[in-house]
Amino acid sequence: MRSFALVSALAAVSAVQAGPTKRASITPVTTKGNAFFVGDDRFYIRGVDYQPGGSAANVDPLADKKICEPDIEKFKKLGVNVVRVYSTDNSLDHTDCMNALSDAGIYVVLDANNPLYSINRENPGPSYNAVYLQSVFATIDAFIKFDNTLGFFSGNEVIHDNKSTTLAARYVKATTRDMRQYIRARGYRHALVGYSAADVTDNRMQTAAYFNCGTDDERSDFFAFNDYSWCSSDFVTSGWDKKVKSFSGYGLPIFLSEYGCNANVRDFGEINALMSDKMTSVYSGGLLYEYTYEENKYGIVNITTGRANLAGPRVELDEFAAFAKALKDNPAPTGTGGYNPSATSQPCPAKDANWIVETTLLPALPDGAKKFLTEGAGKGPGLKGAGSQNAGGSSTTDAAPGSGTSGVTAGAAGTTSKAAGVSLMAPLDKAPFIISGIVAFFTLAGAFAL
Repeated sequence: MRSFALVSALAAVSAVQAGPTKRASITPVTTKGNAFFVGDDRFYIRGVDYQPGGSAANVDPLADKKICEPDIEKFKKLGVNVVRVYSTDNSLDHTDCMNALSDAGIYVVLDANNPLYSINRENPGPSYNAVYLQSVFATIDAFIKFDNTLGFFSGNEVIHDNKSTTLAARYVKATTRDMRQYIRARGYRHALVGYSAADVTDNRMQTAAYFNCGTDDERSDFFAFNDYSWCSSDFVTSGWDKKVKSFSGYGLPIFLSEYGCNANVRDFGEINALMSDKMTSVYSGGLLYEYTYEENKYGIVNITTGRANLAGPRVELDEFAAFAKALKDNPAPTGTGGYNPSATSQPCPAKDANWIVETTLLPALPDGAKKFLTEGAGKGPGLKGAGSQNAGGSSTTDAAPGSGTSGVTAGAAGTTSKAAGVSLMAPLDKAPFIISGIVAFFTLAGAFAL
């Protein structure tokens, strides 16, 4: 009878453990102070911007394994650890490509906007509406389940060199707040949300300060910008030394979301600087612009069939080998790189001749978007929907600072994080408790049977 009890218990354990085998997961990227971490190890972004066909094609490369699989082999050959994807279709499945990237140890940072669903920098108010946010939230739903989703951009170069575009900052920051709130409300793991800025001298520091000022629920998890000032140059001639000094003490992780001036032959000397102690206390790496060679004459791989067939043959250009060599010759530093462990906020920038934002208040979550926090976003509209910029239903009031609820009742959106970038605890795995209970039950039953 003892044998029966033991066999029954083991059979029950096997039944609980049976079922689909979970693939080995990659550890999500988190933040501490002004740096990225994977577990206890400092993480540097050593990646490339990835949009086959360019913006004109507006194709999601992560929804078609015929496109992504040959490129992932190239990524492994390069030695990159992050790719940025500008356009993704939130109505499609991305399991094959995201899992293949995960198996290769590669993370993804992606733009939550696309040409049809985005903030209009020239007329931002009406474009911040429930239809727009439904698409943004659906993109979060589509990708947050993958542990190699490093994070999301709430906007890309919305604020530009025309001072009138600084008025769009409130709406991009509101989107950042809403994305972080949606992640909490839906009980997801903590995924990072930040902004990718244009490198505009007149408003670079104001933009950076704006996305790191105010209450914790309004601040970004990171700040990135697109920098093309290093043109076969050096750390000082490019002005990078001055930028590092300006960002010292900023308090959030910073990285270059695009770099790689092509005015001359590119030798990628930027990587040597980014991985050196001249920068690692402030910056956390960067993304080369870009992977595929497009009409703008950037790119290190040519798809010979062009946009007509983005799954066509890949040809490595001369810069491919140069970029791979630069990465190999300049490995990620060991240790913590002199990072600042304190995640500190900045004062909000004052209005001036180049920054014409008059208030620190953000627009409240549009009424039509409040239901998404409790019901979910539903199926995304993809890349060929009706668009959102003139859909109506925009925000009609400002939110109270520090509410963390964007105009909905307190508690509906979960608890506000007390520090930007702090990871939330994952759901507890109940299997060990179930197994223990079953074993105990059958052992007890066997004892009574004896």
